[in-house]
Amino acid sequence: MQKILLLIAVLAASSAAAQDKAFSLQVPQALAEGGLLDYALPRFSLKTGIRITITDTAADASLGQSGTPVFRRGDVVWHFDAQGDADAASFEDWLLSDIGKRTVESFEPATGQTFSADIGKTVVAEKVELTGDVKWGEEVSLSKCGRCHVINQKNRMKAIGSTPSFALMRGFSDWLERFEAFYILKPHGAFTQVTDVTEPFPDHLPSPISPIEVTLTEIEAITAYVGSISPADLGAPLQAGRALQSP
Repeated sequence: MQKILLLIAVLAASSAAAQDKAFSLQVPQALAEGGLLDYALPRFSLKTGIRITITDTAADASLGQSGTPVFRRGDVVWHFDAQGDADAASFEDWLLSDIGKRTVESFEPATGQTFSADIGKTVVAEKVELTGDVKWGEEVSLSKCGRCHVINQKNRMKAIGSTPSFALMRGFSDWLERFEAFYILKPHGAFTQVTDVTEPFPDHLPSPISPIEVTLTEIEAITAYVGSISPADLGAPLQAGRALQSP
């Protein structure tokens, strides 16, 4: 009987230890939407039993601009900061290992540049020539996107204040990728139909709002228009001690 109780105690302790093998990881939205982590994290967890929870708020560890450089996309090098967490340190070791590097480089994103584990290698971004009709792109942007986003002064008072303006997004380093594939990014996929590209909405899951129907030619024109506008000037960085006020 004592042996059975001892075995139960050991198994319970092992189970508790396994449940403790986890950490939260802060990831910027731009990287989270790139698809690499959805591809790599399950492979790491299967290998180590360590579960990782992705968040965009403060966490046990982070992927960003500080810490150990682990991979790059184009000219942006992503760094990992384990912040002293033992399980996070295991993930850092895995990313820097041969199998981790192979995992990073075997991922094929749906759009945009591939990721590289060679952080010492300078990747020259291919010059992209936007061939869409800029003037028509403005018209399409106002009609298709203007109900949520501020396109320009023409709809400045008609958009949703919580959504970023086109000028703000134009300042993102991955703005081109975002606009070319916006229909697969949340929340657009729930209400956007691209002719000859996306599947029709299931009959039992119709679009929650009036759907947007757009063609690839229109997306090309929208992208050309966005490429023609200047990024928003966000002004000087906030100084310590100053309160952040909404405009």
